[in-house]
Amino acid sequence: MEEKKFDLNSIIGFILIFGILIWIMYQNKPSEATIAAEKAKKELVAKQEAQAKEATTAKTAVLPVAATPGDTVQLAKLQKTLGGFAYSATLPSAKDAYTTIENEKIILKIANKGGYIVEATLKGFKRFEKNSGQLVELIKDNNAHLNIQLQTTDNRTLNSKDLYFEPTLTKNGEDQILSMRLKAGANEFLEYKYVLKPNEYLVGFDIRSQGLNKVLNSSKPLDLVWDLKTNRNEKSVSIEKRFAEIFFEYGDKKYDFVSPNGVGKEETPEKVSYIAFKQHFFTTILSTDKPFEKSRLQSDDLVKDEKIDTNYIKQFKATVPLAFSNGEVDYKMSWYFGPADYKTLKSYDNNFEKIIPLGWGIFGWINKFIFIPLFGFLSSTIGLSLGIAIIVFTIIIKIAMSPITYKSFLSQAKMKVLRPEITELGEKFKKDPMKKQQETMKLYNKAGVNPMAGCIPALIQLPFMYASFQFFPSAFELRQKSFLWADDLSSFDSVVKLPFHIPMYGDHISLFPILAAIAIFFYMKMTSGDQQMAAPQQEGMPDMAKMMKIMIYVSPLMMLIFFNSYGAGLSLYNFISNLITIGIMFVIKNYIVDSDKIHAQIQENKLKEPKKQGKFQRRLQEVMEQQEAAKAAKGKK
Repeated sequence: MEEKKFDLNSIIGFILIFGILIWIMYQNKPSEATIAAEKAKKELVAKQEAQAKEATTAKTAVLPVAATPGDTVQLAKLQKTLGGFAYSATLPSAKDAYTTIENEKIILKIANKGGYIVEATLKGFKRFEKNSGQLVELIKDNNAHLNIQLQTTDNRTLNSKDLYFEPTLTKNGEDQILSMRLKAGANEFLEYKYVLKPNEYLVGFDIRSQGLNKVLNSSKPLDLVWDLKTNRNEKSVSIEKRFAEIFFEYGDKKYDFVSPNGVGKEETPEKVSYIAFKQHFFTTILSTDKPFEKSRLQSDDLVKDEKIDTNYIKQFKATVPLAFSNGEVDYKMSWYFGPADYKTLKSYDNNFEKIIPLGWGIFGWINKFIFIPLFGFLSSTIGLSLGIAIIVFTIIIKIAMSPITYKSFLSQAKMKVLRPEITELGEKFKKDPMKKQQETMKLYNKAGVNPMAGCIPALIQLPFMYASFQFFPSAFELRQKSFLWADDLSSFDSVVKLPFHIPMYGDHISLFPILAAIAIFFYMKMTSGDQQMAAPQQEGMPDMAKMMKIMIYVSPLMMLIFFNSYGAGLSLYNFISNLITIGIMFVIKNYIVDSDKIHAQIQENKLKEPKKQGKFQRRLQEVMEQQEAAKAAKGKK
């Protein structure tokens, strides 16, 4: 092969041609506006090409402009990105349109794109306060999504939220039935079916596929992803954040929640039958007749600063698998959009009421079998206003507990009568604490006095007190119900708005907590003297008299701080409760318990045969005797 030689004439020719081209380009130089327009056009074309390429190779498909049925050229282009679901983009429904269904309680707006609910509004409930003019909207402004990741037989991963469904609205009697179908052909589709009955918060929701066994890869389940960014609906951001949680039922009717604070926590329960994205007084629940084999539930706190982050409270996300059966998917489910009200939730007989945090064990039993029925009877059956119902409710509870209060005070009175003799034993056996304890126990036994008798009644009352802390913040009936100066018994009763924020206290002053703090101060002032007289100081033990003096002031202060941002209903209950207790103690102390009679009875008991010691007293006596023997043996050595 002949070697190519360097051609000088060719080089000169190329240089001349290049110079001429430069001159022509300079003479026809476009304006800056023309350059900008051309640049924008090129960027748009490049972006469209990149999106088309990404739709072909990446996981998520982005829809091109819909084609008309029979447009084979455009259909072929769509098939490159959407595969078997290209058919859905050729239908007239492939546009941003919506279908609305509603009944007496809720309004639901469902989008063609994605086929899921984009707005869920509750009728009859206002945001923040009763005269706000804003209805409670659980779903609004793109704060919720429902998506199924579709694994296709041609190795594509499409997202149902990006594809267009075809809506068909029909009626069966008074029931509204909305069918949303993502079509791969005339009779091949993935369907979401919504069934809305009259006067119901519960919406039927079925997911099924038909004829997609050749379109979808059925070797593994489809992932259903549901997420919700909860709107703020209540006056207090801190309280709403505290009660916003993910609840779920799993296994054999067990239930749990993701985390008490929802800070980046997650759970992976199995056999899940329902998932509840619960806010303070409202909730959205997805339930299924066929439990999800596995699930991943995530909760994140969106409130970092309560002064700034006031629109959204929590970010909830649930990922569950939809299993195939004979190449198709078929799940019968339901949505609940409504109040987190114990009675309303219980009426559906799906264990939905378990999402109401009534407390565990005995605390939950007290709320379910005493507080809820009694308060419901007073507020609904009799028809008392909510504030009066709380007062009557408190009176009934305190009267029912008065025998326990009486026993507690009686025990204190007996110990007060014995105090001089106990003090005398303390002086007599000052150098021998063990002997002093033994003789004191003998005195108690001989006089027929149980030193623990005063503690047991107080312990019995504690579960009722704790139950009230769970009941009132969860009582939906109190929401936006006014009483006296309180506009909303479920929220704080602010009477003064402060121009600054006090740590742990807030930026407002609530009146009911102040009244409750005053009441508990006088109650402790009234009873602390008797308690100090009843319980003489023991060697090696803290000075209870000093501790009680401190608690007289600490307890009201804690009440004042803790309850300032809590609901007015709970503060009202504690205020009335302390007032009634003061009255009961006054009557018992001045008209029922007679110290002279108690003293005479104790002296009479001393002459009788000592009562048989209880197991606790006997065991305590044995331990003290063993310690005394060991001490004596050590002394001999």
